[in-house]
Amino acid sequence: MKGKQNGIMDDPRFEVYMRHWYPRDPNIAEVPGEWRAEKTWPPQGAKTQTLFLTPYHTLTEGQRPPAVEKQELKYVPSIGIEAGFWWGDFTTDQRPIDAYSLVYDSFPLHNDTAILGWPKVTLQASSTAPLADWFVRLSDVAPDGTVTMITGAGQSGAQLKSASNPESLTPGKTYQIPIELHLTSWVFPAGHKIRVSISNALWPMIWPTPYAMTTSLYLDGVDASRLELPLVPLEPPARPRFPAVETAPAMPEMVTSTGDVWPPKDWTVKRDLMTGTTRVSWSGEDAGHYPWGNTKDFEKITYELQDNNPAVSTVHADGSTTVLLKNRTLTWSVVLNLRSDAKNFCYHFERHLSENGKEIRAKTWDETIPRDYQ
Repeated sequence: MKGKQNGIMDDPRFEVYMRHWYPRDPNIAEVPGEWRAEKTWPPQGAKTQTLFLTPYHTLTEGQRPPAVEKQELKYVPSIGIEAGFWWGDFTTDQRPIDAYSLVYDSFPLHNDTAILGWPKVTLQASSTAPLADWFVRLSDVAPDGTVTMITGAGQSGAQLKSASNPESLTPGKTYQIPIELHLTSWVFPAGHKIRVSISNALWPMIWPTPYAMTTSLYLDGVDASRLELPLVPLEPPARPRFPAVETAPAMPEMVTSTGDVWPPKDWTVKRDLMTGTTRVSWSGEDAGHYPWGNTKDFEKITYELQDNNPAVSTVHADGSTTVLLKNRTLTWSVVLNLRSDAKNFCYHFERHLSENGKEIRAKTWDETIPRDYQ
């Protein structure tokens, strides 16, 4: 930036970590893979592979379905926890959510296959309800059947034309739904399969839409539903050169931490088969140690809904930060209650401050917010 010749302009344009396959595990400590350096974007030798979704639940290259085919999917609001609480989480085996999704697999790959960039999916779909969401997950299917999610994304049907001016869907009308998945890197091993999974729920990551419905996916020869994969060569043009890591000398009274609120220490799912109610809970805590004292943080969130009444969904959250000083303990705590019905969100939030166990400040907010196509 100062015009000095320090060699930075001679470096590759970007460096990226190429993830290799790993079994699904939310507690994975190290992701296998390797760094690659690219001088251009798109990367040198990159190409797009188009795979069409077929009536046989396969992904086929260069062969569109010969005639119109419709496949239906019943909306199950409570599915999605296996995909994590937000894109990029380490996730569990995707087979439970895939059981309630439309799933399309490639044939076993003959060679290792690398992707880098933004996969894209185009759907031709309709809904029996005026409000629906579509979610797409890209996964790696191992020979033993386990499914590791690679990336995904979603699209609100109400925001197909405009995110700032949403509008209702026309039930029964076919819409083209383009979905660009989140940036990713991955190397599929030979013998594995590429999987595309489509659902109308991804809860509790995304708030459920309020109407019972069935959506239809159209697989036809005119503008077929399809996946576009950003393929790159397995071998990059260059590898990054990282300088040796220098160990900094120990400093007196260093700050230390014993954990982190995320990832959670527990993550539970409870389903009541009689009422159709599903409850998801997670909690996390950590602690910090400083020259002037100690801190403790705690957070817990519980989500709940019923599949037969998706308009009513709730979230309850508790959190606190405690600062322990020599002769003084301060605690900031919060409570959140969020509930929806068919028309509104009802928001309740509390903040409390206590000193040595005695409350000294408190404030509460209550608000009713129209759903506005959510």
